[in-house]
Amino acid sequence: LAPLALVAMASVPAILAGGIDVSVGPLVGLLGIIYVVYLQPNGLGGPVPSILITLGIGALIGFLSGFLIAVVRYQAVIATLCMSFILSGVGEAILPTARQSPGGWLDDLGGSVGPIPGGLITIAVPLLAWFALGRWTAFVGTLLAVGAGDTAALTAGINVTRVRLVAYTGGGLLAGVAALALIGLTRDADPTLGAQYTLVALAGASIGGIVINGGRGGLLGAVLGAACIFLMQNLLSNLGISAFWLQVTYGAVLVVTIVISGAVPAD
Repeated sequence: LAPLALVAMASVPAILAGGIDVSVGPLVGLLGIIYVVYLQPNGLGGPVPSILITLGIGALIGFLSGFLIAVVRYQAVIATLCMSFILSGVGEAILPTARQSPGGWLDDLGGSVGPIPGGLITIAVPLLAWFALGRWTAFVGTLLAVGAGDTAALTAGINVTRVRLVAYTGGGLLAGVAALALIGLTRDADPTLGAQYTLVALAGASIGGIVINGGRGGLLGAVLGAACIFLMQNLLSNLGISAFWLQVTYGAVLVVTIVISGAVPAD
């Protein structure tokens, strides 16, 4: 569940700000490749350097997407789609085929840290940070305000450009956490794996009550939506239904939830 939940969470800040980020999946895949190909072989696979570098690269790439959208004024779907192609291409250039991770501290994330499941830790840390931001800062409120209407937010004195830059940067940070969780689970880097999570992330966020037009939702909803996706995967698997139908199911669920969320009036 943890990688699904984290990729879904990584897509949330951009959506809440009135945009969308279809590059989170390829970004997760590229960050996993960087960890396995560059960090581990060069003595940077320990907890502190790998976390700092992975999250830093994720935040930087998220910032670049946000810059294209908030400053250069690209449409969000176009900017992040271009970024998705770039990240996928770079990942395949670095690692054309899957490579197994030699192991390390990330193995605990795929298992447990003492009595606590590692997946629970990776999900809980972003949630706690989100709740702290909502309780002690105005960031979450301004993010929702921008998503609900950037013109009204600008009139109210909110720096819309800065909020959107921070939103996409935060999504990149969460993508870094998702990449570490995914490596801990699969124990290998695969240039094709990350892209598979893009539709899952959007479907999970949408099921969790995040309105695609922005202005309503939160990370907890994305986690619950990802849990629904996870249970759906297991149900289809236990029923013996082909995995090819998963994509059909994700797309259908995404369409239905977008229609339902659009029909529900805003608070």
